[in-house]
Amino acid sequence: MKYQTIEKDGFKFIVTGKGKPIVLLHGLMGALSNWEAVIDHFSDRYQVLAPVFPVHDIPLITLGVKSLRKYLRRFFKYNKLDDVVIVGNSLGGHVGLAFTLAYPEHVKGLVLTGSSGLYENAFGGTYPRRKSYDYIREKIEFTFYDRAIATKELVDEIFETLNDRAKALRILTLSKSAIRNNLSAELPAITVPVLLIWGKEDRVTPPDVAEEFRSLLLNSELIWIDKCGHVPMMEQPVLFNFHLDAFLQKINSGGETLRSGSLHY
Repeated sequence: MKYQTIEKDGFKFIVTGKGKPIVLLHGLMGALSNWEAVIDHFSDRYQVLAPVFPVHDIPLITLGVKSLRKYLRRFFKYNKLDDVVIVGNSLGGHVGLAFTLAYPEHVKGLVLTGSSGLYENAFGGTYPRRKSYDYIREKIEFTFYDRAIATKELVDEIFETLNDRAKALRILTLSKSAIRNNLSAELPAITVPVLLIWGKEDRVTPPDVAEEFRSLLLNSELIWIDKCGHVPMMEQPVLFNFHLDAFLQKINSGGETLRSGSLHY
C-alpha cells in the first residue's frame, strides 16, 4: 500500500484524499491492506480514513465491541468528522452498527459487507488450533470463494498472530464479545440509508444473515455478488467499488436508499 500510516496521539490510521469523509473499518483478523482497492478508487473524490482497531492496547477486561465503539468515537472527535459514511467488513461492520446506534447524528450512511452483529461462523465454528499451520491455512481459505486469495503471506501473518498467546487470547475475547453482542432488537432504530454488499458464497456470515439484516434495517438495500466470500472488497473489488460508488453518489445528492429487493451481480 502506497499510503502512509499515521501513528499519533494513540491512533494508528490512514487518511488520504479530500472531500466528504468515508471511514473504513476492518474485521477481526483484517488489516488496512484489505481496503487497498477501495482507497485507490475513492481517494481522488473523497477523504478516506481507515483506522486500526487497538485490539492489543485496550485492557483485556474491557475489550469488546463496546470498547471499540468508544475508540471509534474518540477517532471521530480527533479528526473532527461529521456526516460520515461508514463502511465496515465483518467485525468492522458490527462496530459501525453499534456506533450508528449510539451516535446517529454523526453518520450519513452505512455500508455493511459480511458484518457480524447477528450471527457469524468464524473459523468454521471452531477456534483455530494455533500450532497447526495447515489448519489455519484451511480456515483462512474458508473465508474466500477463491482460495488463491489466501496467499502464503496472509496465512503467515495470521499464523504468527495466533501463535502469540497474548494476542490469541485477545482475539478470542473479542470474538466472544461479538457473539454476545447481538443487535437484532436494536437494528430497527437505525434510520440512515444502509447498503448491504454480500458475497453469495460467504460461509462466515452466510446469506441468511444478510437477509435478516435487510429485514431489520428499515432503510436498506441488499446487493449480492456471486462467486464471492466474506471479504468482497478484496475478492471482487471492481464490483464492490461500483456499488459503493453508486450508493455514495445517491446519498450525497440527497437521494435515499430504500429496500428494493435482492440484486445479483
